[in-house]
Amino acid sequence: MPRPSASEQDLRHIASAMSAVLPALHRALDRRVAQDFPYPKPPEGQLALLRLVGERDGATVREAADVLLMKPNNVSALVTQLAGQGLLERRQDPADKRVAHLHLTAEARHRLAEVAHLMEGYVVDALRTLTDGDLDAIGSALGALRGLARQIHPAAG
Repeated sequence: MPRPSASEQDLRHIASAMSAVLPALHRALDRRVAQDFPYPKPPEGQLALLRLVGERDGATVREAADVLLMKPNNVSALVTQLAGQGLLERRQDPADKRVAHLHLTAEARHRLAEVAHLMEGYVVDALRTLTDGDLDAIGSALGALRGLARQIHPAAG
């Protein structure tokens, strides 16, 4: 992979700005969803696990822990909580009874879809206020941001 020609100072400036703006964007979306979502908002760890299982149906607790950078016993505790709320199902692996595969319930799928719809709407509304140049820049940056995420944490990609 070719090394960027940007200076160390430029790279640090970009890293600092991204480290500030991405969490701020996430918090802004999170707060809007909390206002408009008709259900109590689960803690972030539970949401992260639900989203992951939505993307990787049948994941095991160990796989989820690896991707979420959590300890398996902490993920197991989240699974127990979410199963108790009727949002997650644990299905025993037929070949190895010690392994459980995680699946969203219909209710969890509905709620995640509703959250995704809300977030998409907020972002679309905000994007409508930007210039064509800003939209082009954001569109061009998405692939690079995905690649950056894979470089920082390969299991996340």
